[in-house]
Amino acid sequence: MTVRTTVVVAATAVALTAGFAAPAMAAGAGAGDHDATRKAVRAAVKDGVPGVTLTAKDGGSTWSTTAGVGNLKTKAPRSADDRYRVGSITKTFVSTVLLQLEAEGRLSLDDTVEKWLPGVVHGNGHDGSRITVRQLLNHTSGIFNYTADETFGRTYFLKDGFLEHRYDTNTPEQLVAVAMAHQPDFAPGTSWNYSNTNYVVAGMVIQKVTGRSYGEEIRHRIIDPLHLTATSVPGTRVTVPQPSSRAYSKLARTATGPTYDVTRLNPSLASSAGEMISDSADLDRFYAALLKGRLLPPKQLKEMKTTVAVEGIPNAGYGLGLMDRKLSCGVHVWGHDGGIHGSSSVAVTTADGRHSVAFNFNGDWSGDTDAVVEAEFCGE
Repeated sequence: MTVRTTVVVAATAVALTAGFAAPAMAAGAGAGDHDATRKAVRAAVKDGVPGVTLTAKDGGSTWSTTAGVGNLKTKAPRSADDRYRVGSITKTFVSTVLLQLEAEGRLSLDDTVEKWLPGVVHGNGHDGSRITVRQLLNHTSGIFNYTADETFGRTYFLKDGFLEHRYDTNTPEQLVAVAMAHQPDFAPGTSWNYSNTNYVVAGMVIQKVTGRSYGEEIRHRIIDPLHLTATSVPGTRVTVPQPSSRAYSKLARTATGPTYDVTRLNPSLASSAGEMISDSADLDRFYAALLKGRLLPPKQLKEMKTTVAVEGIPNAGYGLGLMDRKLSCGVHVWGHDGGIHGSSSVAVTTADGRHSVAFNFNGDWSGDTDAVVEAEFCGE
């Protein structure tokens, strides 16, 4: 999730703001020339983002840039090696695991939620027997988004609640129960709405099918094989491993007011919808490997890239934990963005996986992530 207002952001929702789009056939004006990207990163800092770290890979070359600070007190700069909370970028990892399980014949995307999690998605009109795994992954299930619950928002995203509850542990079952207290957004398969609950349920399905937590499966199936040395699934660990910068939020419904250090928090509030930690180089490697077919067979990668329309985001479609967006210069990029307290991140790559960029803002109330993506792939 990304957020311009802390409540929305902290909702761990996705920040479907950034440009993730689809694969590109043309390289775009920005290829090989990062001047526009450097300017866009600096503009984000001028707009109020404390600091930015970015790494791009284009063919065999890797380029990094940073701007601003990683610590408002010491003025220490951000590092190209900074690890950060990636929020809803977690969703692509979760979806990849489920598609691998489908390829192994251990489940079907058309299985119902009820088959694997009897009685979990039930109440106030929710009915897991009418919702498929596919609908969880492409956000067409209609399940209410638990981070949109007013009490949950006050507890974890606004100042007083966050400062009191930042270290609380939430179980997936508790998060789903928050959603079940509300009516569905729509009947399954009839519309689209981003819901973090979908991916909490998806993580629970992984555990039921494999007997291991979704985090263990991500480590076994993705992190270790790709040698993603900066990527982790923290569970209830409240710290971000070094090297890393501080993360800052307004903890308010507006972008004004005091700035708070929100680096330490219990990420179980995001669970399999958004708890992971990574760095820009690892995210570039992950999305490039995914689009190159190194993680999924052709059939499952095609399923992942089969998109539905995303309301409110022009020239974009949402697949299975993967967004496709056409940029202004005609280039398509695939990826995801993610927002969580004090952290706004984007990772995208072209369809052939050759040109990738991943970056992070260590503040959640300002800065234009779209502009950075456009600059890298389209130039000025």
